[in-house]
Amino acid sequence: MEPVIIVLIILVVLVFIALIKTIQVIPQASAAIVERFGRYTRTLNAGLNIVVPFIDTIRNRIDLREQVVPFPPQPVITQDNLVVNIDTVIYYQVTDARAATYEVASYIQAIEQLTVTTLRNIIGGMDLERTLTSREEINAALRGVLDEATGKWGIRVNRVELKAIEPPTSIQDSMEKQMRADRDKRAAILTAEGTRQAAILTAEGEKQSQILRAEGEAKAAALRAEGEAQAVRTVFEAIHAGDPDQKLLSYQYLQMLPKIAEGDANKLWIVPSEIGDALKGLSGAMGNFGPLGGGQPGNGGNSSVPPQNNGPYTERREKPSID
Repeated sequence: MEPVIIVLIILVVLVFIALIKTIQVIPQASAAIVERFGRYTRTLNAGLNIVVPFIDTIRNRIDLREQVVPFPPQPVITQDNLVVNIDTVIYYQVTDARAATYEVASYIQAIEQLTVTTLRNIIGGMDLERTLTSREEINAALRGVLDEATGKWGIRVNRVELKAIEPPTSIQDSMEKQMRADRDKRAAILTAEGTRQAAILTAEGEKQSQILRAEGEAKAAALRAEGEAQAVRTVFEAIHAGDPDQKLLSYQYLQMLPKIAEGDANKLWIVPSEIGDALKGLSGAMGNFGPLGGGQPGNGGNSSVPPQNNGPYTERREKPSID
């Protein structure tokens, strides 16, 4: 009985192993390559799959999700013979598990080597300055070449990024000095522009101030002239309204004579010709009060003022100098 029990146990174990090999569970976003006697049979998709035990074998399990692979820095020579180190990052996705298994031995290594050679071809046609400022152009060119080459491998390159571009140390020092000089230059230009703008604004302010001051003075002068003209009109109207006689006018003129003669520089002052007649009337009016009238017998009480012509001219008399 013991051999029979042992055989049964062995059969149960074999059946259990066969069941395990028959049922294959593939995770989501994954695929498996099935071979029968070393030949490709089919591709297992996500879920529960049945295979023939001991006949069908799982060759490879492939992740169908998008993968990110960073590559180490690669030395690349630019068009102006400068060596720069470039780090790249590749975003790819397997779209055909069969092609990724059988068309290339190691698609990761193939993508890396293709990236290096393509990058050297692209950078070799650019100088350092263009290399540093044309990342988008380099990424687009690199992605186009990789996507075309890896299509037959069942791989789609979604994105290529240049993580870092490191020029030589000496070039970095020179670039830093150049950048510092450019910043100093821009600062000096901005300072000069600010000073110029401030001077222009100051001059504009002074100009506006002078214009406003001149306009104010002109308006003030016009108002003063208008006031004086109004005062003259008022006085003129008052005089004509009062109907003054010749004696009053002569008296007012005599009161103004001291002011006219004020100052040592006044050597010459003007007496209107009409004043003679006024003085005659005034002396005649004052002769009745005694010797102060200045009248002489025989001349009818007239003053010593010589007779004046009634012509429309004025007589100029010199002011007596006081020694």
